[in-house]
Amino acid sequence: MTPLALLMRRDVQKIPLNASLREAAQRMRDQRVGSLIVTEEDHPIGIVSETDIVRKAVADGLSPQETCMSSIMTKPIITLDIDKTAKDANILMAEKGIRHLAITDKGQIVGVISMRDLVICFKNRL
Repeated sequence: MTPLALLMRRDVQKIPLNASLREAAQRMRDQRVGSLIVTEEDHPIGIVSETDIVRKAVADGLSPQETCMSSIMTKPIITLDIDKTAKDANILMAEKGIRHLAITDKGQIVGVISMRDLVICFKNRL
């Protein structure tokens, strides 16, 4: 089975806890990612995804300029060790109902994998 080290995006995109929803959406667009790791004083404390923005903010009419990450982020961050496989990631993401998973090495976040990454991986195996 394919190791996560080959599938994950190593350029982990982060955003400060006090950043606005608008800043998060712009960063996701500009970096072409579906999630951002939310940090407080450079420590990861949560994750915000496109789905969070739509379901927790836009659907409730929250202001993109005034709403900050703490209002919509998911915490704690669900992680999986880099030594695991795509199958392990798929199982965990299905169990937790998430589409983005932080990958860790010795407890530090070193990458992010998305459900899209897994779909591509499994499609290529057929």
